[in-house]
Amino acid sequence: MQSGIAELSAVSLDCSEPLVLAEFYAALTGGEITLDGPEVSAIVLPGGTQVIFLRVPGHLPPTWPEGDRPQQLHLDFNVDDLDEAERAILKLGGGKPDFQPNPGRWRVMTDPAGHPFCLCPRSR
Repeated sequence: MQSGIAELSAVSLDCSEPLVLAEFYAALTGGEITLDGPEVSAIVLPGGTQVIFLRVPGHLPPTWPEGDRPQQLHLDFNVDDLDEAERAILKLGGGKPDFQPNPGRWRVMTDPAGHPFCLCPRSR
């Protein structure tokens, strides 16, 4: 494997309520909340990558799949069972957009701030 110039250490998401998203993603991934402030919250995923949630006043979620505020980045999560993961995410406060481009192959979900992310079968 060729070494690169840089190593990804964190992904940051803008939102209006950082702790709400930190709690959501910690529950989703088994990550650990490492910072729980009103302006910035963060988790560390089991593999060591940090996800940071930044408070942005007036934050508006992306409109997906079309609209005035396009998604600029999304996360993919491998799961063992799409239906089971979908139910768990809805219980955590996530959402499921009406438009699903290929629900048998993956599911588009949203976090409590409206950021889209995908659930993908682990064995694809």
